[in-house]
Amino acid sequence: MSRFKVKGGKELSGEIEPQGAKNEALQIIAASVLVQKIKIVNCPNILDVRNLLLILENGGAKIKWNKENVNKNNFKLEDEKMVKKNISEKNVLYIDTRNINQKYFESEEYFKLAEKLRGSLMLMGPLLARYGRAYIPPTGGDKIGKRPIDSHITGFLKIGAELKKDNKGYDYLELKKENIISGTEILLDESSVTGTANVFMALSLNANNVTVFNAACETYITQLLTLFINSNTLDVYGLGSNRVTLNTKIKEENKYNKEAIEKEPAINSLIKEKEELVEHVILPDFIEVASFISLAMATKSEITIKNAGVKYLGTTLMVFDKLGCKYEILGDNIKVLKLEKYIIQKMYDGSMTTVYSQPWPKISPDILSVGIVASLQCEGSILFHETMYEARMFFVDKLVAMKASIILCDPHRVVVTGNDWKSRLHARSMTSPDIRAGIALLIAALGAEGESVIDNAEQIDRGYENIELRPAALGADITRVE
Repeated sequence: MSRFKVKGGKELSGEIEPQGAKNEALQIIAASVLVQKIKIVNCPNILDVRNLLLILENGGAKIKWNKENVNKNNFKLEDEKMVKKNISEKNVLYIDTRNINQKYFESEEYFKLAEKLRGSLMLMGPLLARYGRAYIPPTGGDKIGKRPIDSHITGFLKIGAELKKDNKGYDYLELKKENIISGTEILLDESSVTGTANVFMALSLNANNVTVFNAACETYITQLLTLFINSNTLDVYGLGSNRVTLNTKIKEENKYNKEAIEKEPAINSLIKEKEELVEHVILPDFIEVASFISLAMATKSEITIKNAGVKYLGTTLMVFDKLGCKYEILGDNIKVLKLEKYIIQKMYDGSMTTVYSQPWPKISPDILSVGIVASLQCEGSILFHETMYEARMFFVDKLVAMKASIILCDPHRVVVTGNDWKSRLHARSMTSPDIRAGIALLIAALGAEGESVIDNAEQIDRGYENIELRPAALGADITRVE
């Protein structure tokens, strides 16, 4: 197990660029089971991604990583100087799943690997669509409270899947491949992002005018559906909303021939045609953008976040507006300004401001941890309310040990009273409990006086690529110790 040694108390400056979005990458990698040959640009090379790829590779997929020069603006530039200015080297991932072995995804080895990350759940939808059968794997991931998978299972049941047990007692889902799900409306019981993605992937090869209500509408879902549109798999209506209608594309000559459709269902038709390589570009990770804004505030620094995907941030910046952060939007870059004082806004009637997590495009629960750290040196008090997970806030005891003024009201709510730079946080030895708490502790350590040690660095590696190296360009002093 590795750890980070962090020497804090330094002012940082310079430019930093967010990686591709982790949550989007996991969904697109899972969807490779359906599109079969895919090139994924700007894919983060992080532990969760590598573990999901290991599952696919062991199941017969071909995997190749590369570093390639990619046009940041994603369109052709005629001027040679502009081309050079707008080209950057990105992680590019190639996946070929044409020859994967269905039986592997029913094996003990698969179950053991799946337990390492929650993202393995997202293989259920693609396997169900492609083979008509998907086992329910044990899942790992962050220990942030109850994370039931009922939204996934009930979603599959609503589109016609059946829940069964095999002769060893393992649960699996079965969806008859020859069935075309036609002219129906499905109401999801929860607007879960991964649950919605799983249902869309399960429907992708056999939907005829199927409308899904209460769908999650995060950018990850929009990107997933865009992949299916670009791969000529689906027609989608209501893209970016919580009411989405799907139509599977099948061979033109079979479109109105019921007998032909029954004989050659959409899945067979599509798989035969999927010889071309589909390209998909991962959006910048808005959670990492929030982390870098928090880093600027926690170290009283001026930092420019390049290629931040500003139009895809939802209400992320509003969290930092409430904390008194000032920044400039320069094209797709965010310049976070250094201030001598960050003053927390109050409500109109003078009462304490609350930041609470809500479904997209409102504030994501994944940025509350870094929001808390950003508030520690502000002037004023603020309430953070995590409405989803009952254990995410428990990491604040480590911030309290660093002399932060925080009251844990209950498992869902904390009140922070900012110190207004009267003194710095104290360096400590800590253990990272989950990905988002881990990066928050790392940022707090960079703002603290002295040397902190953060154990369980692998937990942070699950979501952040080279996190000890990239902030070094800003002047951060982070060393990995094995």
